[in-house]
Amino acid sequence: MNPEDGPDRAHQRPEGVSTETVEALGSLSKALETTERARGHLYSFHQLTGTADLELDRAVELLRKAGHPEWADTVRTQVLGRNVIPGHWTFQIVEAYDDTYYQPFKDLERAAVEELAEGRDHLYEAEMKEARRTAGHPDHTARPETAPETETRARERNRSDRT
Repeated sequence: MNPEDGPDRAHQRPEGVSTETVEALGSLSKALETTERARGHLYSFHQLTGTADLELDRAVELLRKAGHPEWADTVRTQVLGRNVIPGHWTFQIVEAYDDTYYQPFKDLERAAVEELAEGRDHLYEAEMKEARRTAGHPDHTARPETAPETETRARERNRSDRT
């Protein structure tokens, strides 16, 4: 195999790092990635709840215009601006999640990768890519800089050269 046709140094297993360590760090990384997704859903919850609360202003106004001031007052006092859980608006839930769970998890994962794999991320995935790719195939290159130029990239390059 051509030494230029493999992962870059940042994605090669450091000497002395076992397969078990690579697998464990891969699992830790996958768990963090899942947590990143959960955090995104939490931000979606935060934004959707906030959007709904702001729409209540319009509902209150329309109820008043429609001649239902008692319903307008009920919506305004019972739901608009209400805590989503006792004592918390959604931003406070996001902050607590970040401080209590997300940031400590992220820091721990980074520390493990630094100590156990010389700071090299995604070793498990890089080794999986090497095992699954077809050497020499233009769409199975190991690194971006070794990928052949596509027609789309060539057109974009030509356009930018003219400007």
